Amino acid sequence: MTYTMDPELALTTVDEVVSRYVAVWSERDPVLRRSAIAGVWAQDGVELAESAHFRGHAELEARIAEAYKEFVEGGKYAVASANDATGHHGAITFTIQLVSGDGDVAWAARVFSSSGRTTSLSTTTSSP
Repeated sequence: MTYTMDPELALTTVDEVVSRYVAVWSERDPVLRRSAIAGVWAQDGVELAESAHFRGHAELEARIAEAYKEFVEGGKYAVASANDATGHHGAITFTIQLVSGDGDVAWAARVFSSSGRTTSLSTTTSSP
């Protein structure tokens, strides 16, 4: 199914949005990560987490780099989608997970996005 998500983007599928989001959190190279962030969030985009808000590419980059270093860099976890994405009238919701090498889900959060290039994104942590 295809949705128009943002005037700056051509038609974008829900799966493409999810793939780009997962890729941002999985990218090891800081230059490529910065470029990937620009592909997911608008310049003044915001992520609303339960305990903090991150606005603009610089704050998002710092948050994502810190999370990558803490959880992914050493190979303890991989970032993955739970393959449960749905979209309706330009809004997308899906679950992102930290998965251990043996396949156990250590952490999960529900992501709510209002466009293919997010101006506002909210995550809510859930227990696996």
